[in-house]
Amino acid sequence: MATASAKSSPATIHAFKAGTNVVCTVSAMPKATGAISTIERLMRRDPDNRRALGRAQTKRRQRMTIYNRGNRDWVSRETAARVVRVEKGAAWKMVYTLDLAPDIASVSRFIQIKAG
Repeated sequence: MATASAKSSPATIHAFKAGTNVVCTVSAMPKATGAISTIERLMRRDPDNRRALGRAQTKRRQRMTIYNRGNRDWVSRETAARVVRVEKGAAWKMVYTLDLAPDIASVSRFIQIKAG
């Protein structure tokens, strides 16, 4: 089973060591929703995107409306903003860790990775 995963992952993934800063760029748009969500999850690891997500969450909590309904408190919550978008040419930076190797291997057809 280890040989199957070695065949599916490109050689460029194994060239990076854990803790290396990498720059990823979307080179082609995936059609499968699973691949899109995997790329979005990787994009959320960018420090700028992470900061934006945290700030948006704080603002949503501040604007949360709590009202009484049937003598119970109900909360009107905003839907979360889509901070990251998978588009051709979109780039992000992140720290490479070994647990990302399967995710990167699964979407390696759609992204380019280089050290940075």
